[in-house]
Amino acid sequence: MNFNKPPQTYLEQLQILKDRGLVVLDEPRALHCLEHHNYYRISAYRFPLTVQGAPDQFLPGTTFDELWGLYHFDRTLRQFLSEAVKRVEISVRARWAYVLGQAYGAHAYESPQLFKNPHRHAGALAKLDEELERSDEVFVTHYRERYGMNRPPIWAACEVMSFGLLSRFYENIKRDRDKKQIANTYGFSIDILKSLLEHCVYIRNLCAHHSRVWNRRFTITVQLPQSSPVAVIPNLNPAEERRIYNSLVLLVHMLGVIEPDSSWSKRLLQQVRLLDPKYLPQMGFPPDWLHRPMWKVLSAQ
Repeated sequence: MNFNKPPQTYLEQLQILKDRGLVVLDEPRALHCLEHHNYYRISAYRFPLTVQGAPDQFLPGTTFDELWGLYHFDRTLRQFLSEAVKRVEISVRARWAYVLGQAYGAHAYESPQLFKNPHRHAGALAKLDEELERSDEVFVTHYRERYGMNRPPIWAACEVMSFGLLSRFYENIKRDRDKKQIANTYGFSIDILKSLLEHCVYIRNLCAHHSRVWNRRFTITVQLPQSSPVAVIPNLNPAEERRIYNSLVLLVHMLGVIEPDSSWSKRLLQQVRLLDPKYLPQMGFPPDWLHRPMWKVLSAQ
């Protein structure tokens, strides 16, 4: 089948939206948004605003400001997620390096016997070598030139490896006692932390590529805790395991452990409350979410 759709000018793009029933009160502003954010990207946010079964027909009275509002909310949500995931990454890096370093020495991560799958371990080391080669960190050069180390000690190596690589190193640790010592930091089981790290890497990648997250059905989900941390369980919504709500609950918990004085959770709550409540079910929020313990505490602060 031949593709024969021609490129559209900004004016033509705006007219398509208007022909589909979108009310545009400020055309210069709408054209500016199309110019700098791409019609294809913005129009992907139209689905909650269209007639059911007719994705190219806006609900009567829908304005460009409503469409832009969803886009802007999602963009801000990605900023919140990126901020939180970075803090999780740094914290787990630190704990991983400390636990293995204290137990097995400065180059513990190089020892195949400490990892379940030798093939995966060799692949992880090869990936780390690539990242070290690309790194322009002064400490990498310092250890190489002063000590003749191709790979620095674990407390330095962890600062170079990507979050995805860190997740793979954690999952491949052989001794459960080592993984449990790291997971206990956050009140999680080994499996829950493993799942959460993989999920956070996935979220980080979505945010890095500016992908829609607010109402996305995740393909890489997080395994939900069943018994601990006790304070987290009542806030989860197992019925919506593929939505962002549960991710937010777990990140609120993680940030509370990692940085108790952080304003992130309070600011997140304020941001969520800016969204029209009719959209919250598409994020996996249960109807009574504001009455659940975690959110009640944040609301009272």
